Amino acid sequence: MLQTLYDYFWWERLWLPVNLTWADLEDRDGRVYAKASDLYITLPLALLFLIIRYFFELYVATPLAALLNVKEKTRLRAPPNATLEHFYLTSGKQPKQAEVELLSRQSGLSGRQIERWFRRRRNQDRPSLLKKFREASWRFTFYLIAFIAGMAVIVDKPWFYDMRKVWEGYPIQSTIPSQYWYYMIELSFYWSLLFSIASDVKRKDFKEQIIHHVATIILISFSWFANYVRAGTLIMALHDSSDYLLESAKMFNYAGWKNTCNNIFIVFAIVFIITRLVILPFWILHCTVVYPLELYPAFFGYYFFNSMMGVLQLLHIFWAYLILRMAHKFITGKLVEDERSDREETESSEGEEATAGGGAKSRPLANGHPILNNNHRKND
Repeated sequence: MLQTLYDYFWWERLWLPVNLTWADLEDRDGRVYAKASDLYITLPLALLFLIIRYFFELYVATPLAALLNVKEKTRLRAPPNATLEHFYLTSGKQPKQAEVELLSRQSGLSGRQIERWFRRRRNQDRPSLLKKFREASWRFTFYLIAFIAGMAVIVDKPWFYDMRKVWEGYPIQSTIPSQYWYYMIELSFYWSLLFSIASDVKRKDFKEQIIHHVATIILISFSWFANYVRAGTLIMALHDSSDYLLESAKMFNYAGWKNTCNNIFIVFAIVFIITRLVILPFWILHCTVVYPLELYPAFFGYYFFNSMMGVLQLLHIFWAYLILRMAHKFITGKLVEDERSDREETESSEGEEATAGGGAKSRPLANGHPILNNNHRKND
């Protein structure tokens, strides 16, 4: 039964054009071809990435945060209360009015005290500024190195300048070591992001992030074993071109460098729109949808790859919408907050909010996401 499923999954008609078999992609005459078995190494490499990230955040990002004077708010902790804690863990973090009244009778506290307890308890669970800075530092470092490495891999290739050459000789296209390692490292990194997503800073687009990571892993894996390697290297480098800008903006935001953060965000928004909404659909997707049909009839792998590309493009449109809306409000002088961010709740009306180093002023990103404003006020 398992062998039958295995054979069906690797049926050539699914993944390769007509009249071609996996035997055509076996190494010969010194020419090396992409193989599915190459991807096994990405799982241990993903674990290695998690180890490297731990030491990077401890010995590089943390001292850098101290150097940039990243300050943390002093959060007032919710006093121990078994009744409220049990409700918080089992029933919800934001009790309704009727539930507040019930908890008031059970705990002997007033409704105002219960609401205050839940505000403080929710704030305790929110990630610290240092955690967000270290996460942004790690991603910035990887994306920057990956973008530089990716450009080094593709800039001297003829298909970087002429998209039709992406399919020249397909799928009998051998690979070189730089392409192999570019693929393995990128795929390993996205595996590590998926493994750590439960412990990383959670945003309101958490589900979209999971979809993005899964779609990216599937796309990179498929494009490797189906030998879409030339197109794959172009797509990965295109994505890395804007990601490091966003992460650097987050870092400067947490350090309180408002003008620098705003300027980098503007550059990021421009690069994001150009690469994700112009180059990707009108050059890359055109290359993967139109040009292959000039060489062979459509097959399942062709539809599968372009369907996953469509999923990524929809996510890009969603994120571009948020970016453009924030940019519009910023230009018109309105206060802007990223709708994906999870704001820290304040109790300043009751005189209960304390901050370290007087850090009550705003920063242009909230919870690690783009936010721009003109009056620099913030509730994060």
